[in-house]
Amino acid sequence: MKPEEKPNRPPSRLDCIKYFNALWSCYSPFHQMQNYYRYGVFDNCSSKWRDLVDCLMLKTKSRAEVEEMLMAREKARPHFWTYRTVDEASANWWKMYKHRVMMSSPPKTFDIYV
Repeated sequence: MKPEEKPNRPPSRLDCIKYFNALWSCYSPFHQMQNYYRYGVFDNCSSKWRDLVDCLMLKTKSRAEVEEMLMAREKARPHFWTYRTVDEASANWWKMYKHRVMMSSPPKTFDIYV
């Protein structure tokens, strides 16, 4: 199908409901206790607020500006995976988990034939 033959689709609107729902669930007791259990601190939900405010700000812009801003944000966002060499991965692992390895006791060996 050629670009000229594309069916006319209704214009996609920027919907901020999903950001509002994410902010609402961020303040739920379940999410806060889960965050406290995992990280030892409560979530201040600042990223959810930022996403909602950004969405509301984009609604005041023209469609061309919105598309341009969203493409720029997508390009600026870091890739999901960080590729490392074996040495870099090892150094990063020890940096992140050394405290847990040092705090844990060595595994106990049991001789059942003694």
